[in-house]
Amino acid sequence: MLHATPRRYLKPQKESVLAHFFVRFLALTAAFMVWGLSVVASDSISTTVQALAGNSERAVTSLGFNLLLAAVPLVVSVLWMALIVRCAWFLRRLRGWRQNPQDSRLPKRFLRHSPQLRRVVVGLAHPGLLLVAGLGTSVLALFLGAMELTLNLIA
Repeated sequence: MLHATPRRYLKPQKESVLAHFFVRFLALTAAFMVWGLSVVASDSISTTVQALAGNSERAVTSLGFNLLLAAVPLVVSVLWMALIVRCAWFLRRLRGWRQNPQDSRLPKRFLRHSPQLRRVVVGLAHPGLLLVAGLGTSVLALFLGAMELTLNLIA
């Protein structure tokens, strides 16, 4: 549904100028806090890696790459969860929260030749279902990955 619906079918929502700028302010403040946290964390990690590896430049580089590779699944999972939330938000704008939406903003040509299939697809493309399934499996994958990493470190 998201692929078949052009963005022009989504009418902009009315928001105040204050809300627009306040959301931007909160986003910039959060970005600054995350940047500051990353600077402090990277300094801490750098000091720890230097202490563990000693003076060996190869050991420091190897340990740094191993830490980076360990962080990639976490970052990809968080970005995937953000994508799921964004897609669910667009689905809510397209079809609403009702199980069988009477009025949706889908193009008329979307599955025009098979109305029963269209009804099933629109019914299954529920934003709540996407949130529960997408975020649930992502959180489960994160926990399973963390358990595997913990078991590998203990063993």
